[in-house]
Amino acid sequence: MAYLGNPTRTMAVLEKHGFHFQKKYGQNFLIDTHILEKIIDAAEITKDDFVLEIGPGIGTMTQYLCEAAREVMAVEIDQNLIPVLQDTLSEYDNVTVLNEDILKVDIRRIAEEKNHGKPIKVVANLPYYITTPIIMGLFESHVPLASITVMVQKEVADRMQVGPGTKDYGALSLAVQYFADPEVVCIVPPTCFVPQPKVASSVIRLTCHEKPPVDITDEAFLFKVIRASFNQRRKTLANGLNNAPTIPVSREEIAATIEELGFSPSVRGETLSLQEFAVLSEALKKKVK
Repeated sequence: MAYLGNPTRTMAVLEKHGFHFQKKYGQNFLIDTHILEKIIDAAEITKDDFVLEIGPGIGTMTQYLCEAAREVMAVEIDQNLIPVLQDTLSEYDNVTVLNEDILKVDIRRIAEEKNHGKPIKVVANLPYYITTPIIMGLFESHVPLASITVMVQKEVADRMQVGPGTKDYGALSLAVQYFADPEVVCIVPPTCFVPQPKVASSVIRLTCHEKPPVDITDEAFLFKVIRASFNQRRKTLANGLNNAPTIPVSREEIAATIEELGFSPSVRGETLSLQEFAVLSEALKKKVK
């Protein structure tokens, strides 16, 4: 039975193994059973599911996942946590712990072997410094995914779900919404962790699209256009695109394309929707030499 979701038991396990937190891994362990239950509920884990957990820490959420899922694979980068996990997960026979960097793991192969290529569910308490690379790595590798339910910095969760014209709207918002439907499940105060982070966190569920909500011929080029449009946020859309070496289209053709699509010459990237970026990307792609 899952027993780690409170501070007393967490500290007892850490002391038993002489574990010291490593700042370079951004380690903050969850110690609130209500939040743990909300994560499992939001991820909609069933006995039919194979779950990939990123950053299990001492196995607090892993225990909950093992009780809810058919099988769990937990990927932990810190080798000092491996003996701790062997201890805390010893009563579960449906979990595998992989001591690897998730950014270097062949998740597609794991999905094929463990789930016969069917979409998997990902659950994670992500270190703040590497949240975006992990989430975008999952999306851009086109691993079969049903959903990603993650604990992230509140500010990052806010950016994932907002729309055009808001201060938090940017390249991350568009990228996430291209691949998934984001929904914040709950806000988590620093007191729910040990050690306590300096900022609040959010649990966000990303329900992956079966197919993207926009039609494009070149996904990579779409994201080059999006990134260029937000690289210099205070500049106009035209200037952002002109200054990007990844957009091999002349200044004149960029201006003409923006005008042809009915936008003002002074329009900024932060006002365009995903659909409008898709149309812009397709139009610019035709002018690439």
